Amino acid sequence: SCARDMTDLLCTRRNLASAKTERVSREELLVCEQIVSLILIHVAEQLMTIAYENGVNLFDTAEVYSAGKAEIILGNIIKKKCLRRSSLVITTKLYWGGKAETERGLSRKHIIEGLKGSLQRLQLEYVDVVFANRPDSNTPMEEIVRAMTHIINHGMSMYWGTSRWSAMEIMEAYSVARQFNLIPPVCEQAEYHLFQRDKVEMQLPELYHKIGVGVVSWSPLACGIITGKYENGIPESSRASLKSYQWLKEKILSEDGRKQQAKLKELTHIAEKLSCTLPQLAIAWCLRNEGVSSVLLGTSNPAQLTENLGAIQVLPKITAHVASDIDKILGNRPQSKKDYHH
Repeated sequence: SCARDMTDLLCTRRNLASAKTERVSREELLVCEQIVSLILIHVAEQLMTIAYENGVNLFDTAEVYSAGKAEIILGNIIKKKCLRRSSLVITTKLYWGGKAETERGLSRKHIIEGLKGSLQRLQLEYVDVVFANRPDSNTPMEEIVRAMTHIINHGMSMYWGTSRWSAMEIMEAYSVARQFNLIPPVCEQAEYHLFQRDKVEMQLPELYHKIGVGVVSWSPLACGIITGKYENGIPESSRASLKSYQWLKEKILSEDGRKQQAKLKELTHIAEKLSCTLPQLAIAWCLRNEGVSSVLLGTSNPAQLTENLGAIQVLPKITAHVASDIDKILGNRPQSKKDYHH
């Protein structure tokens, strides 16, 4: 997901700018910000080009990422590179659109207006999937499903999905859709990685088999924790060193965080046996789950992306025996009636 990464990059830009505020004039700061923005846009274009040339066709963004800037960057790259729209799967997410009360949530008003805004920024006639970026207890489920059906029927999106919804909420949306002859959601965006398994492996499998809802998983490397770069603390250039990621820093330095690092050290031996890196092993492990339709990657440079894409070659190497060895190290396999990994 290049767009998710652009958010982190633009977040970095803001921190760079605020750090310099006391030392430079407003004009110098503006020039500095513009230069950094150009560099970041160039990196985003590089990342998307590498991804597309290596067979990646899904690019995910959201109205909230950098207050809409991520959608603008993604749209500009698609236009500049003259990429065939029919060869792309473009997804965006709605919930946090602006500061006004009417610019947030999943009301019919915001779903329709929010998606129109996203399409303008993306310079596209439609997206392939629009996601409800979180549940909205203030809006009746019927209103949400009717609004999603409306935007699909009007050619603004091909499908709709959910993000951070519980299995019960997804089932409710499906039931409402069936009751009123509306369009049900087709996928759920869920966090899924070696240390976060319960929802995707325990709560959602019933939906895969009963109603055909698949998972688009995010954070396969747990915000970079699984790369192993935090083994000896917080590197200065890492995401966890940013002010806006204080929660990540605390998580890494906690007792649980240190235990995770110890487990990652053990997993490194499995990666070495398979002739791959730890990130490649972790991403391939996510792909191995039959309910996972797609894994979103967030990378900050071409080398990272190329490494992550190498996970495809690792996938066939994760046999039942290797998966069992991984489970023994992690010690967190959910107790379910059926094993949903191949």
